[in-house]
Amino acid sequence: MTTRRTFITGISALALSACGGAPSLPGRSARIPDDLRPVRNADYDAWVAAFRPRASAKGISASTLNAAFAEAGFIPGVVTRDRSQPESAYSLEDYLSIAASPERISKGRAAFARHRATLNALETRYGVDAEIITAIWGLESQYGEKRGTVPVISATSTLAFDGRRGAFFERQLIAALRILQSGDTTPARLVGSWAGAMGHTQFIPTSYLAYAVDFTGDGRRDIWSDDPTDALASTAAYLAKSGWQRGLKWGGELGAAGTPAGRTLTPQSGGPSFAVTANFGAIKRYNNSDLYAIGIGHLADRIAGGAAIQGGFPPDSNGLTKGDRITLQQRLTARGFDTGGTSGVIGPKSRAAIKAYQASTNSAVTGTPSRALLASLG
Repeated sequence: MTTRRTFITGISALALSACGGAPSLPGRSARIPDDLRPVRNADYDAWVAAFRPRASAKGISASTLNAAFAEAGFIPGVVTRDRSQPESAYSLEDYLSIAASPERISKGRAAFARHRATLNALETRYGVDAEIITAIWGLESQYGEKRGTVPVISATSTLAFDGRRGAFFERQLIAALRILQSGDTTPARLVGSWAGAMGHTQFIPTSYLAYAVDFTGDGRRDIWSDDPTDALASTAAYLAKSGWQRGLKWGGELGAAGTPAGRTLTPQSGGPSFAVTANFGAIKRYNNSDLYAIGIGHLADRIAGGAAIQGGFPPDSNGLTKGDRITLQQRLTARGFDTGGTSGVIGPKSRAAIKAYQASTNSAVTGTPSRALLASLG
């Protein structure tokens, strides 16, 4: 079975906000970067011509193909991103600093309040906790703010043509064409991330065909609309079909009030432990990562008014605590070196700021945070 984790590899692809320069999926921005715009490519055009009979054999009509590829083209930035995805090994502490940041919690509570009636109706229909649905929405697209603007037909056909994961992306392309042929959306509205994940909760095309639902009753499974109803319902349906058990908590921090019995996980050596249930496994069907599932569960708990993680975390490999890293970012920022935020997560922008500061002081340029660096900043 192909999971969303197979499709979107690496923790950096979880649509996390760029706190401290941490990576994120391409967002719903006012302008698409130039390298994510379709361009002419003769080899790509030849591939599309050879692909059309294969699509026709799978039931895709000529009119659908014509409409889908009328404005499609090769996207160079898609290939670049696919070949250079960082294998970032975030600690649980860093992951939760982003996934359950104060901003994401605050926005999550506001989004929950705005859509309370819909979310409660989904919980009644599918049995999935309304806060869990909201948390997935928050991690996948920052509650709809970062749904992606890249044409899905162009993105998936580019990746199928490129060939690194050609068979997989050709399946996604066929699925995207089926979406168009069904009338759920139009080529112009069929947009998503650089790798083709779509809508408020970032469904890949094959997952859309398997799980998307029309909860509004307008005859279309519209996960792209500003109205998130169908996207949230589709996510609830996905979890329900993935074994979600009504009324069972996902888990919680070991020893905390209300944490259910379950198997124990300690994702970060020296950090807090968690007891997790079968519903933790259902979340992992959405993205097969322990950190992702803990992030979703904890964000859902915080949206519902729950407490922050009580257990402490050890210093990182550079001997810095989260407080030290925040102070480092604050001091660099005060000196005019942009760290991209002060979350305590040392991402690319923070490392670039460190390098720039080191260069300005004629120090060895490493980009590595340290206690000596912190002390030098006063």
